[in-house]
Amino acid sequence: MNLKQIAKDTAKTLQHYMTYQAIKTVLIQLSETNPPQWLWLNKFSADKIQDGEALIEELFHEKPELALRIILVRENIVEGVAEFLPEMIITGIQQSNMGHRRQHLERITRLNLSNPSQKTGQQGNLDDADSSSD
Repeated sequence: MNLKQIAKDTAKTLQHYMTYQAIKTVLIQLSETNPPQWLWLNKFSADKIQDGEALIEELFHEKPELALRIILVRENIVEGVAEFLPEMIITGIQQSNMGHRRQHLERITRLNLSNPSQKTGQQGNLDDADSSSD
């Protein structure tokens, strides 16, 4: 397991997601202040949203003022969430894992309770083994 590569991949994914959030924020602002520009950016970004860096690069060629606005909003979002993100990720994963374990335990417990003859049969075999050792 290459933890450094996993960290790089995670950072890249978060970078794309922050770009998505920045575009979403700018679209909300534009819908209220400049509907024609909102429509243009909405159409422009619709099929490019998966690769935030390529989208911004292309946007700099088309409408540099929008690209600058998006990278500024993205930077503000990252600065706002970066402090809480590591703890939230760790806590979220731990809680999720605990929930999965609990569901699994409940599932296997229900299976054992719904088929008690199997458990009794196994116990009977253990009792026979105990009595044979006397």
